[in-house]
Amino acid sequence: MELNKRQDEILEIVKAEGPITGEQIAERLSLTRATIRPDLAILTMAGFLDARPRVGYFYSGKKKEQQLSENMMNMKVRDFQSIPVVVHESLSVYDAITQMFLEDVGTLIVVDEKSFLSGILSRKDLLRTAIGTTELEKIPVHMIMTRMPNISYCKKNETLVQAAKLLIERQIDALPVVESTDGGLAVVGRLTKTNITKAFLSLAENHDF
Repeated sequence: MELNKRQDEILEIVKAEGPITGEQIAERLSLTRATIRPDLAILTMAGFLDARPRVGYFYSGKKKEQQLSENMMNMKVRDFQSIPVVVHESLSVYDAITQMFLEDVGTLIVVDEKSFLSGILSRKDLLRTAIGTTELEKIPVHMIMTRMPNISYCKKNETLVQAAKLLIERQIDALPVVESTDGGLAVVGRLTKTNITKAFLSLAENHDF
């Protein structure tokens, strides 16, 4: 949560002089006790301050676990998405297999003639088609891809936690990141399990656990 200027000032006073009473804090700020009462309540409920009867307020700070959880919930897809690997739905299965190996990815995002999301190709889709089939260059990917409404996707303003839940529920490796337009879903990125793992690992390392 974001604190306002007065709440930050109260925290600094309590850090330096705590335990300190509400009246004393108000006096340092040249305000009345009633004026700062809501700020003290917010800081106490949020875990920044503790209060004891006849003693006053003292700084407790949020626990690392609380900070980690809050920061994790604020992590957005847009900050960790990667460049999408996109192919056209008319591409042959042979060329799609080649593209997947060249890009070293496990999922290809398929778009239509207007460059809107139309399908998803996984390694399993391509492997299933390749087994026992010799003329892969004659089969367009739109014949084997997963289509709407069976495509899972996310938007850039969603949280990483939401995206991670979707990946687990659908048992997939990647999500197209899309923006809604009048004509369809425009592909603006992709989010993989690797993206999410790196993001959460960096968060844990920054909190020195």
